Amino acid sequence: MAGGAILNPTGDGKEYPGKMTMFVFLTCLVAATGGLIFGYDIGISGGVTSMDSFLLKFFPSVYRKEKADTSTNQYCKFDSQLLTTFTSSLYLAALIASFFASSVTRTLGRKWSMFGGGITFLIGAALNGAAKDVAMLIIGRILLGVGVGFANQSVPLYLSEMAPAELRGMLNIGFQLMITIGILAASLINYGTAKIKGGWGWRVSLALAAVPAAIITLGSLFLPDTPNSLIQRGHQEQALTMLRKIRGTDDIHLEYADLQAASEESKTVQHPWRNIIHRRYRPQLTMAILIPFFQQLTGINVIMFYAPVLFKTIGFGSNASLMSAVITGLVNVLATFVSIFTVDRLGRRKLFLQGGVQMFACQIIVGTLIAAKFGTSGEGHLSKSYSSGVVAFICIYVAGFAWSWGPLGWLVPSEIFPLEIRSAGQSITVSVNMLFTFVIAQAFLSLLCRFKFGLFYFFGGWVLIMTVFIAIFLPETKGVPIEEMILVWKAHWFWGRFIADEHVHDGAVVEMADGKNGVGTKATATTV
Repeated sequence: MAGGAILNPTGDGKEYPGKMTMFVFLTCLVAATGGLIFGYDIGISGGVTSMDSFLLKFFPSVYRKEKADTSTNQYCKFDSQLLTTFTSSLYLAALIASFFASSVTRTLGRKWSMFGGGITFLIGAALNGAAKDVAMLIIGRILLGVGVGFANQSVPLYLSEMAPAELRGMLNIGFQLMITIGILAASLINYGTAKIKGGWGWRVSLALAAVPAAIITLGSLFLPDTPNSLIQRGHQEQALTMLRKIRGTDDIHLEYADLQAASEESKTVQHPWRNIIHRRYRPQLTMAILIPFFQQLTGINVIMFYAPVLFKTIGFGSNASLMSAVITGLVNVLATFVSIFTVDRLGRRKLFLQGGVQMFACQIIVGTLIAAKFGTSGEGHLSKSYSSGVVAFICIYVAGFAWSWGPLGWLVPSEIFPLEIRSAGQSITVSVNMLFTFVIAQAFLSLLCRFKFGLFYFFGGWVLIMTVFIAIFLPETKGVPIEEMILVWKAHWFWGRFIADEHVHDGAVVEMADGKNGVGTKATATTV
Protein backbone atom coordinates (compact mmCIF):
# COMPACT_ATOMS: atom_id res chain seq x y z
CA MET A 1 0.00 0.00 0.00
CA ALA A 2 1.14 3.60 -0.63
CA GLY A 3 0.18 4.76 2.85
CA GLY A 4 2.10 6.56 5.58
CA ALA A 5 5.48 5.78 7.11
CA ILE A 6 6.73 6.39 10.62
CA LEU A 7 10.47 6.35 10.99
CA ASN A 8 12.35 4.91 13.92
CA PRO A 9 15.92 5.61 12.77
CA THR A 10 17.79 3.95 15.60
CA GLY A 11 15.71 0.83 15.97
CA ASP A 12 15.49 1.27 19.78
CA GLY A 13 12.46 3.52 20.11
CA LYS A 14 14.45 6.78 20.18
CA GLU A 15 13.93 9.75 17.93
CA TYR A 16 16.15 12.70 17.18
CA PRO A 17 15.77 15.22 20.01
CA GLY A 18 15.07 18.76 18.97
CA LYS A 19 12.60 21.57 19.40
CA MET A 20 11.56 24.81 17.82
CA THR A 21 14.17 27.29 19.06
CA MET A 22 13.88 31.00 18.46
CA PHE A 23 17.14 30.80 16.51
CA VAL A 24 15.69 28.23 14.09
CA PHE A 25 12.44 30.18 13.73
CA LEU A 26 14.21 33.45 12.92
CA THR A 27 16.71 31.91 10.48
CA CYS A 28 13.94 30.05 8.65
CA LEU A 29 11.82 33.21 8.57
CA VAL A 30 14.66 35.21 6.99
CA ALA A 31 15.49 32.44 4.50
CA ALA A 32 11.84 32.03 3.54
CA THR A 33 11.75 35.66 2.37
CA GLY A 34 13.49 34.31 -0.75
CA GLY A 35 9.97 33.34 -1.80
CA LEU A 36 8.95 37.02 -1.91
CA ILE A 37 10.85 37.66 -5.13
CA PHE A 38 9.18 34.74 -6.92
CA GLY A 39 5.71 35.65 -5.64
CA TYR A 40 6.09 39.36 -6.37
CA ASP A 41 7.04 38.64 -9.94
CA ILE A 42 4.15 36.22 -10.49
CA GLY A 43 1.70 38.83 -9.19
CA ILE A 44 3.20 41.91 -10.80
CA SER A 45 3.49 40.71 -14.39
CA GLY A 46 -0.19 39.90 -14.86
CA GLY A 47 -1.31 43.25 -13.43
CA VAL A 48 1.18 45.28 -15.45
CA THR A 49 0.18 43.59 -18.72
CA SER A 50 -3.42 44.65 -18.11
CA MET A 51 -2.47 48.35 -17.78
CA ASP A 52 -3.27 50.38 -20.89
CA SER A 53 -0.23 52.66 -20.50
CA PHE A 54 2.12 49.67 -20.39
CA LEU A 55 0.52 48.01 -23.42
CA LEU A 56 0.53 51.27 -25.37
CA LYS A 57 4.26 51.80 -24.80
CA PHE A 58 5.59 48.28 -25.32
CA PHE A 59 2.84 46.29 -27.04
CA PRO A 60 0.79 48.79 -29.08
CA SER A 61 -0.62 46.12 -31.40
CA VAL A 62 -2.18 44.31 -28.43
CA TYR A 63 -3.53 47.63 -27.14
CA ARG A 64 -5.07 48.50 -30.51
CA LYS A 65 -6.61 45.04 -30.83
CA GLU A 66 -8.14 45.36 -27.38
CA LYS A 67 -9.59 48.80 -28.07
CA ALA A 68 -10.57 48.37 -31.71
CA ASP A 69 -13.68 46.27 -31.24
CA THR A 70 -15.37 45.69 -27.92
CA SER A 71 -17.40 42.86 -29.42
CA THR A 72 -14.38 40.82 -30.48
CA ASN A 73 -14.02 37.22 -29.35
CA GLN A 74 -13.41 37.45 -25.60
CA TYR A 75 -11.16 34.39 -25.65
CA CYS A 76 -8.66 35.87 -28.12
CA LYS A 77 -8.29 39.53 -27.15
CA PHE A 78 -4.80 39.15 -25.66
CA ASP A 79 -3.36 36.50 -27.96
CA SER A 80 0.14 37.94 -28.45
CA GLN A 81 3.36 35.89 -28.40
CA LEU A 82 5.42 39.04 -27.80
CA LEU A 83 3.35 39.89 -24.74
CA THR A 84 3.69 36.38 -23.30
CA THR A 85 7.44 36.42 -24.02
CA PHE A 86 7.69 39.35 -21.59
CA THR A 87 6.13 37.21 -18.86
CA SER A 88 7.64 33.82 -19.66
CA SER A 89 11.25 34.83 -20.46
CA LEU A 90 11.93 34.99 -16.73
CA TYR A 91 11.12 31.32 -16.29
CA LEU A 92 13.37 30.14 -19.08
CA ALA A 93 16.22 32.11 -17.49
CA ALA A 94 15.39 30.59 -14.09
CA LEU A 95 15.49 27.11 -15.61
CA ILE A 96 19.03 27.60 -16.92
CA ALA A 97 20.21 29.42 -13.78
CA SER A 98 19.06 26.59 -11.50
CA PHE A 99 21.75 24.29 -12.94
CA PHE A 100 24.49 26.80 -12.10
CA ALA A 101 22.87 27.35 -8.70
CA SER A 102 23.31 23.64 -7.96
CA SER A 103 27.11 23.96 -8.08
CA VAL A 104 27.08 27.14 -5.96
CA THR A 105 24.76 25.56 -3.40
CA ARG A 106 26.88 22.43 -3.16
CA THR A 107 30.36 24.03 -3.06
CA LEU A 108 29.80 27.40 -1.35
CA GLY A 109 26.70 26.69 0.72
CA ARG A 110 23.00 27.54 0.63
CA LYS A 111 23.28 31.12 1.93
CA TRP A 112 25.58 32.34 -0.85
CA SER A 113 23.24 30.93 -3.45
CA MET A 114 20.45 32.99 -1.87
CA PHE A 115 22.68 36.06 -1.82
CA GLY A 116 23.56 35.69 -5.51
CA GLY A 117 19.88 35.32 -6.39
CA GLY A 118 18.95 38.46 -4.46
CA ILE A 119 21.66 40.60 -6.08
CA THR A 120 20.74 39.50 -9.61
CA PHE A 121 17.04 40.08 -8.98
CA LEU A 122 17.88 43.58 -7.67
CA ILE A 123 19.65 44.49 -10.93
CA GLY A 124 16.77 43.09 -12.99
CA ALA A 125 14.24 45.16 -11.04
CA ALA A 126 16.23 48.34 -11.72
CA LEU A 127 16.38 47.60 -15.46
CA ASN A 128 12.66 46.87 -15.68
CA GLY A 129 11.68 49.99 -13.77
CA ALA A 130 13.79 52.13 -16.14
CA ALA A 131 12.93 50.20 -19.35
CA LYS A 132 12.79 52.26 -22.54
CA ASP A 133 12.02 49.48 -25.01
CA VAL A 134 11.01 45.82 -25.19
CA ALA A 135 14.65 44.62 -25.37
CA MET A 136 15.54 46.38 -22.11
CA LEU A 137 12.37 45.01 -20.57
CA ILE A 138 13.17 41.41 -21.51
CA ILE A 139 16.86 41.67 -20.43
CA GLY A 140 15.60 42.83 -17.04
CA ARG A 141 13.19 39.88 -16.94
CA ILE A 142 16.02 37.46 -17.71
CA LEU A 143 18.05 38.82 -14.77
CA LEU A 144 14.99 38.48 -12.56
CA GLY A 145 14.78 34.88 -13.76
CA VAL A 146 18.38 34.18 -12.75
CA GLY A 147 17.56 35.49 -9.28
CA VAL A 148 14.46 33.32 -9.03
CA GLY A 149 16.41 30.25 -10.20
CA PHE A 150 19.03 30.67 -7.47
CA ALA A 151 16.53 31.44 -4.71
CA ASN A 152 14.16 28.60 -5.57
CA GLN A 153 17.07 26.19 -5.71
CA SER A 154 18.57 27.08 -2.34
CA VAL A 155 15.76 28.27 -0.05
CA PRO A 156 13.65 25.05 0.15
CA LEU A 157 16.83 23.02 0.77
CA TYR A 158 17.94 25.41 3.50
CA LEU A 159 14.57 25.26 5.26
CA SER A 160 14.33 21.46 5.12
CA GLU A 161 17.86 21.05 6.49
CA MET A 162 17.50 23.57 9.33
CA ALA A 163 14.10 22.39 10.60
CA PRO A 164 13.64 19.62 13.18
CA ALA A 165 12.02 16.61 11.46
CA GLU A 166 8.65 16.91 13.21
CA LEU A 167 8.29 20.59 12.18
CA ARG A 168 9.97 20.46 8.78
CA GLY A 169 6.70 20.79 6.88
CA MET A 170 5.58 23.88 8.76
CA LEU A 171 8.92 25.69 8.45
CA ASN A 172 9.45 24.74 4.81
CA ILE A 173 6.00 26.02 3.87
CA GLY A 174 7.20 29.43 5.05
CA PHE A 175 8.72 29.63 1.55
CA GLN A 176 5.30 29.15 -0.08
CA LEU A 177 3.75 31.59 2.39
CA MET A 178 6.23 34.24 1.28
CA ILE A 179 5.41 33.47 -2.35
CA THR A 180 1.72 34.10 -1.64
CA ILE A 181 2.50 37.29 0.32
CA GLY A 182 4.59 38.47 -2.65
CA ILE A 183 1.69 37.78 -5.02
CA LEU A 184 -0.77 39.63 -2.79
CA ALA A 185 1.58 42.60 -2.31
CA ALA A 186 2.07 42.82 -6.08
CA SER A 187 -1.69 42.75 -6.68
CA LEU A 188 -2.26 45.55 -4.15
CA ILE A 189 0.55 47.61 -5.68
CA ASN A 190 -0.85 47.10 -9.18
CA TYR A 191 -4.29 48.15 -7.94
CA GLY A 192 -2.78 51.37 -6.61
CA THR A 193 -0.34 52.19 -9.42
CA ALA A 194 -2.99 51.63 -12.11
CA LYS A 195 -4.67 54.79 -10.79
CA ILE A 196 -1.57 56.98 -11.15
CA LYS A 197 -2.23 59.73 -13.67
CA GLY A 198 0.37 60.17 -16.38
CA GLY A 199 0.62 56.46 -17.28
CA TRP A 200 3.85 55.66 -15.42
CA GLY A 201 2.36 53.50 -12.68
CA TRP A 202 3.75 50.35 -14.32
CA ARG A 203 7.29 51.66 -13.66
CA VAL A 204 6.56 51.83 -9.94
CA SER A 205 5.15 48.28 -9.99
CA LEU A 206 8.19 46.84 -11.77
CA ALA A 207 10.79 48.84 -9.84
CA LEU A 208 9.35 47.90 -6.44
CA ALA A 209 10.57 44.35 -7.08
CA ALA A 210 13.81 45.77 -5.64
CA VAL A 211 12.24 45.71 -2.15
CA PRO A 212 11.85 41.91 -1.78
CA ALA A 213 15.20 41.52 -3.55
CA ALA A 214 16.89 43.76 -0.96
CA ILE A 215 15.26 41.82 1.89
CA ILE A 216 16.68 38.42 0.85
CA THR A 217 20.03 39.92 -0.23
CA LEU A 218 20.67 41.58 3.12
CA GLY A 219 19.01 38.81 5.12
CA SER A 220 21.17 36.09 3.58
CA LEU A 221 24.34 37.84 4.82
CA PHE A 222 23.24 37.20 8.41
CA LEU A 223 22.17 33.57 7.91
CA PRO A 224 24.29 30.69 9.20
CA ASP A 225 24.78 27.74 6.88
CA THR A 226 23.07 24.43 7.59
CA PRO A 227 24.87 21.62 9.45
CA ASN A 228 24.31 19.39 6.39
CA SER A 229 26.07 21.87 4.12
CA LEU A 230 28.89 22.57 6.61
CA ILE A 231 29.74 18.91 7.11
CA GLN A 232 29.50 18.26 3.37
CA ARG A 233 32.13 20.98 2.83
CA GLY A 234 34.46 19.59 5.55
CA HIS A 235 33.61 21.91 8.47
CA GLN A 236 32.82 19.21 11.04
CA GLU A 237 33.32 21.27 14.21
CA GLN A 238 31.20 24.13 12.90
CA ALA A 239 28.53 21.65 11.87
CA LEU A 240 28.48 20.11 15.36
CA THR A 241 28.23 23.55 16.99
CA MET A 242 25.46 24.64 14.61
CA LEU A 243 23.50 21.43 15.16
CA ARG A 244 23.58 21.98 18.94
CA LYS A 245 22.41 25.55 18.46
CA ILE A 246 19.50 24.83 16.11
CA ARG A 247 18.26 21.78 18.08
CA GLY A 248 18.56 23.51 21.45
CA THR A 249 20.21 20.51 23.11
CA ASP A 250 23.57 18.77 23.49
CA ASP A 251 21.95 15.41 22.72
CA ILE A 252 22.51 15.57 18.98
CA HIS A 253 24.90 12.65 18.52
CA LEU A 254 22.46 10.39 16.68
CA GLU A 255 21.58 13.09 14.16
CA TYR A 256 25.20 14.16 13.80
CA ALA A 257 26.21 10.55 13.13
CA ASP A 258 23.62 10.38 10.36
CA LEU A 259 24.92 13.63 8.88
CA GLN A 260 28.45 12.24 8.93
CA ALA A 261 27.31 9.03 7.25
CA ALA A 262 25.50 11.04 4.60
CA SER A 263 28.58 13.22 4.12
CA GLU A 264 30.85 10.21 3.67
CA GLU A 265 28.42 8.85 1.11
CA SER A 266 28.38 12.20 -0.69
CA LYS A 267 32.19 12.19 -0.97
CA THR A 268 31.99 9.06 -3.11
CA VAL A 269 29.83 10.95 -5.60
CA GLN A 270 32.03 13.13 -7.78
CA HIS A 271 29.39 13.69 -10.45
CA PRO A 272 25.94 14.10 -8.85
CA TRP A 273 24.33 14.77 -12.23
CA ARG A 274 25.59 11.43 -13.49
CA ASN A 275 24.77 9.54 -10.30
CA ILE A 276 21.25 10.86 -9.98
CA ILE A 277 20.11 8.65 -12.85
CA HIS A 278 21.25 5.48 -11.01
CA ARG A 279 18.55 2.94 -10.21
CA ARG A 280 18.62 3.53 -6.43
CA TYR A 281 17.63 7.18 -6.91
CA ARG A 282 14.77 6.36 -9.26
CA PRO A 283 11.98 7.08 -6.71
CA GLN A 284 13.33 10.53 -5.78
CA LEU A 285 14.14 11.44 -9.39
CA THR A 286 10.63 10.48 -10.49
CA MET A 287 9.09 12.73 -7.83
CA ALA A 288 11.53 15.58 -8.57
CA ILE A 289 10.32 15.55 -12.18
CA LEU A 290 6.63 14.73 -11.87
CA ILE A 291 5.66 16.81 -8.82
CA PRO A 292 6.76 20.18 -10.32
CA PHE A 293 5.44 19.06 -13.72
CA PHE A 294 2.04 18.36 -12.22
CA GLN A 295 2.17 21.51 -10.08
CA GLN A 296 2.23 23.66 -13.20
CA LEU A 297 -0.52 21.64 -14.85
CA THR A 298 -2.91 22.40 -12.01
CA GLY A 299 -3.50 25.63 -13.95
CA ILE A 300 -2.62 27.82 -10.96
CA ASN A 301 -0.21 30.05 -12.84
CA VAL A 302 -2.89 30.69 -15.43
CA ILE A 303 -4.87 32.20 -12.58
CA MET A 304 -2.00 34.01 -10.88
CA PHE A 305 -0.09 35.30 -13.92
CA TYR A 306 -3.12 36.44 -15.78
CA ALA A 307 -5.78 36.93 -13.10
CA PRO A 308 -6.31 40.59 -14.09
CA VAL A 309 -6.19 39.73 -17.82
CA LEU A 310 -8.42 36.70 -17.29
CA PHE A 311 -11.05 38.61 -15.35
CA LYS A 312 -10.90 41.46 -17.84
CA THR A 313 -11.29 38.95 -20.67
CA ILE A 314 -14.43 37.41 -19.18
CA GLY A 315 -16.12 40.77 -18.84
CA PHE A 316 -14.79 42.56 -15.77
CA GLY A 317 -13.71 46.19 -16.05
CA SER A 318 -10.05 47.17 -15.66
CA ASN A 319 -10.22 48.16 -11.98
CA ALA A 320 -12.57 45.29 -11.16
CA SER A 321 -10.16 42.82 -12.72
CA LEU A 322 -7.29 44.07 -10.57
CA MET A 323 -9.52 43.97 -7.50
CA SER A 324 -10.45 40.37 -8.29
CA ALA A 325 -6.74 39.54 -8.44
CA VAL A 326 -6.32 41.11 -4.99
CA ILE A 327 -9.15 38.91 -3.68
CA THR A 328 -7.62 35.70 -5.04
CA GLY A 329 -4.22 36.79 -3.67
CA LEU A 330 -5.70 37.26 -0.20
CA VAL A 331 -7.34 33.82 -0.34
CA ASN A 332 -3.97 32.38 -1.40
CA VAL A 333 -2.20 33.80 1.67
CA LEU A 334 -4.87 32.81 4.19
CA ALA A 335 -5.27 29.28 2.83
CA THR A 336 -1.50 28.70 3.03
CA PHE A 337 -1.78 29.00 6.81
CA VAL A 338 -4.07 25.96 6.74
CA SER A 339 -1.19 23.97 5.28
CA ILE A 340 1.32 25.41 7.76
CA PHE A 341 -0.73 24.26 10.74
CA THR A 342 -1.81 20.86 9.38
CA VAL A 343 1.02 19.48 7.22
CA ASP A 344 2.97 17.95 10.12
CA ARG A 345 -0.21 16.54 11.70
CA LEU A 346 -2.23 15.28 8.75
CA GLY A 347 0.78 14.57 6.55
CA ARG A 348 1.61 15.38 2.95
CA ARG A 349 -0.59 12.77 1.27
CA LYS A 350 -3.91 13.82 2.82
CA LEU A 351 -3.39 17.46 1.84
CA PHE A 352 -2.35 16.48 -1.69
CA LEU A 353 -5.42 14.30 -2.16
CA GLN A 354 -7.98 16.66 -0.60
CA GLY A 355 -6.63 19.65 -2.51
CA GLY A 356 -6.65 17.69 -5.76
CA VAL A 357 -10.33 16.78 -5.43
CA GLN A 358 -11.23 20.39 -4.59
CA MET A 359 -9.27 21.85 -7.53
CA PHE A 360 -10.69 19.31 -9.98
CA ALA A 361 -14.28 20.18 -9.03
CA CYS A 362 -13.62 23.93 -9.29
CA GLN A 363 -11.94 23.70 -12.72
CA ILE A 364 -14.94 21.81 -14.11
CA ILE A 365 -17.44 24.26 -12.56
CA VAL A 366 -15.60 27.41 -13.75
CA GLY A 367 -15.22 25.97 -17.25
CA THR A 368 -18.93 25.18 -17.34
CA LEU A 369 -19.94 28.64 -16.06
CA ILE A 370 -17.83 30.36 -18.73
CA ALA A 371 -19.11 27.97 -21.40
CA ALA A 372 -22.70 28.79 -20.50
CA LYS A 373 -22.16 32.52 -21.13
CA PHE A 374 -19.55 32.66 -23.90
CA GLY A 375 -19.97 29.27 -25.61
CA THR A 376 -17.51 28.65 -28.42
CA SER A 377 -18.01 32.05 -30.07
CA GLY A 378 -16.53 34.07 -27.22
CA GLU A 379 -19.42 36.51 -27.49
CA GLY A 380 -21.25 37.30 -24.29
CA HIS A 381 -21.44 39.35 -21.13
CA LEU A 382 -21.32 38.42 -17.45
CA SER A 383 -23.72 40.01 -14.99
CA LYS A 384 -22.38 41.15 -11.63
CA SER A 385 -23.90 38.19 -9.77
CA TYR A 386 -22.68 35.69 -12.38
CA SER A 387 -19.18 37.22 -12.28
CA SER A 388 -19.19 36.93 -8.50
CA GLY A 389 -19.96 33.24 -8.86
CA VAL A 390 -16.98 32.75 -11.20
CA VAL A 391 -14.70 34.57 -8.75
CA ALA A 392 -16.04 32.53 -5.82
CA PHE A 393 -15.21 29.21 -7.46
CA ILE A 394 -11.81 30.50 -8.57
CA CYS A 395 -11.15 31.45 -4.93
CA ILE A 396 -12.16 27.96 -3.75
CA TYR A 397 -9.80 26.55 -6.37
CA VAL A 398 -6.96 28.85 -5.22
CA ALA A 399 -7.58 27.82 -1.60
CA GLY A 400 -7.29 24.14 -2.53
CA PHE A 401 -4.01 24.79 -4.32
CA ALA A 402 -2.67 26.96 -1.48
CA TRP A 403 -2.93 24.21 1.11
CA SER A 404 -1.89 21.34 -1.14
CA TRP A 405 0.01 21.48 -4.43
CA GLY A 406 1.38 24.98 -3.82
CA PRO A 407 3.47 24.40 -0.68
CA LEU A 408 3.87 20.63 -1.06
CA GLY A 409 5.23 21.02 -4.57
CA TRP A 410 8.30 22.65 -3.00
CA LEU A 411 8.35 20.81 0.34
CA VAL A 412 8.31 17.18 -0.79
CA PRO A 413 11.09 17.38 -3.42
CA SER A 414 13.34 19.33 -1.02
CA GLU A 415 13.12 16.68 1.71
CA ILE A 416 13.42 13.38 -0.19
CA PHE A 417 16.94 13.45 -1.70
CA PRO A 418 20.05 12.11 0.08
CA LEU A 419 22.80 14.65 0.71
CA GLU A 420 25.11 13.45 -2.05
CA ILE A 421 22.68 14.45 -4.82
CA ARG A 422 20.42 16.89 -2.94
CA SER A 423 21.52 20.08 -4.71
CA ALA A 424 21.30 18.38 -8.12
CA GLY A 425 17.87 16.96 -7.25
CA GLN A 426 16.57 20.36 -6.19
CA SER A 427 17.91 21.87 -9.43
CA ILE A 428 15.93 19.31 -11.39
CA THR A 429 12.82 20.23 -9.41
CA VAL A 430 13.34 23.94 -10.07
CA SER A 431 14.22 23.47 -13.74
CA VAL A 432 11.17 21.27 -14.43
CA ASN A 433 9.00 23.76 -12.56
CA MET A 434 10.40 26.68 -14.54
CA LEU A 435 10.27 24.82 -17.87
CA PHE A 436 6.58 24.10 -17.57
CA THR A 437 5.88 27.51 -16.04
CA PHE A 438 7.52 28.91 -19.18
CA VAL A 439 5.52 26.61 -21.47
CA ILE A 440 2.21 27.35 -19.76
CA ALA A 441 2.88 31.10 -19.61
CA GLN A 442 3.91 31.21 -23.25
CA ALA A 443 1.05 29.04 -24.45
CA PHE A 444 -1.81 30.14 -22.19
CA LEU A 445 -3.22 33.01 -24.22
CA SER A 446 -3.04 30.99 -27.43
CA LEU A 447 -4.60 28.00 -25.67
CA LEU A 448 -7.39 30.20 -24.29
CA CYS A 449 -8.05 31.50 -27.80
CA ARG A 450 -8.21 27.98 -29.26
CA PHE A 451 -9.51 25.80 -26.40
CA LYS A 452 -11.87 28.49 -25.12
CA PHE A 453 -13.69 27.33 -21.97
CA GLY A 454 -12.28 23.85 -22.62
CA LEU A 455 -8.96 25.07 -21.20
CA PHE A 456 -10.41 24.71 -17.71
CA TYR A 457 -11.43 21.13 -18.50
CA PHE A 458 -7.93 20.51 -19.85
CA PHE A 459 -6.32 21.52 -16.55
CA GLY A 460 -9.05 19.72 -14.61
CA GLY A 461 -8.11 16.48 -16.39
CA TRP A 462 -4.49 16.90 -15.34
CA VAL A 463 -5.53 17.54 -11.73
CA LEU A 464 -7.39 14.22 -11.78
CA ILE A 465 -4.32 12.38 -13.16
CA MET A 466 -1.93 13.88 -10.61
CA THR A 467 -4.25 13.13 -7.69
CA VAL A 468 -4.39 9.46 -8.70
CA PHE A 469 -0.59 9.45 -9.07
CA ILE A 470 -0.11 10.74 -5.51
CA ALA A 471 -2.59 8.20 -4.14
CA ILE A 472 -0.65 5.31 -5.67
CA PHE A 473 3.01 6.31 -5.66
CA LEU A 474 3.83 8.90 -2.97
CA PRO A 475 4.66 7.53 0.51
CA GLU A 476 4.12 9.67 3.59
CA THR A 477 7.23 11.65 4.58
CA LYS A 478 6.04 13.61 7.64
CA GLY A 479 8.27 13.43 10.71
CA VAL A 480 11.04 11.49 8.98
CA PRO A 481 14.59 12.84 9.59
CA ILE A 482 15.88 14.11 6.27
CA GLU A 483 18.99 11.92 6.22
CA GLU A 484 16.87 8.79 6.90
CA MET A 485 14.35 9.38 4.12
CA ILE A 486 15.71 6.48 2.05
CA LEU A 487 13.97 4.10 4.47
CA VAL A 488 10.57 5.39 3.43
CA TRP A 489 11.32 4.48 -0.18
CA LYS A 490 12.82 1.12 0.83
CA ALA A 491 9.59 0.21 2.65
CA HIS A 492 7.26 1.36 -0.16
CA TRP A 493 5.40 -1.40 -2.02
CA PHE A 494 6.57 -0.19 -5.45
CA TRP A 495 9.75 1.86 -4.94
CA GLY A 496 11.39 -0.62 -2.56
CA ARG A 497 12.47 -2.82 -5.49
CA PHE A 498 14.84 -0.08 -6.70
CA ILE A 499 16.84 0.17 -3.45
CA ALA A 500 19.27 -2.53 -2.39
CA ASP A 501 19.97 -3.27 1.29
CA GLU A 502 23.56 -2.04 1.03
CA HIS A 503 22.30 1.45 0.21
CA VAL A 504 20.61 1.82 3.60
CA HIS A 505 22.18 2.88 6.92
CA ASP A 506 23.05 0.26 9.57
CA GLY A 507 20.32 -0.83 11.97
CA ALA A 508 17.61 1.41 10.60
CA VAL A 509 14.02 0.39 11.14
CA VAL A 510 10.95 1.55 9.28
CA GLU A 511 7.49 0.95 10.67
CA MET A 512 4.84 1.07 7.98
CA ALA A 513 1.32 1.85 9.14
CA ASP A 514 -1.52 0.32 7.17
CA GLY A 515 -3.34 3.66 7.11
CA LYS A 516 -6.48 2.24 8.77
CA ASN A 517 -5.91 0.99 12.29
CA GLY A 518 -2.28 2.02 12.87
CA VAL A 519 -1.03 -1.54 12.97
CA GLY A 520 2.23 -1.87 11.07
CA THR A 521 5.11 -4.11 10.25
CA LYS A 522 8.80 -3.48 10.81
CA ALA A 523 11.50 -3.94 8.21
CA THR A 524 15.12 -3.81 9.32
CA ALA A 525 17.73 -2.86 6.74
CA THR A 526 21.38 -3.62 7.42
CA THR A 527 24.42 -2.74 5.40
CA VAL A 528 26.24 -5.66 3.86
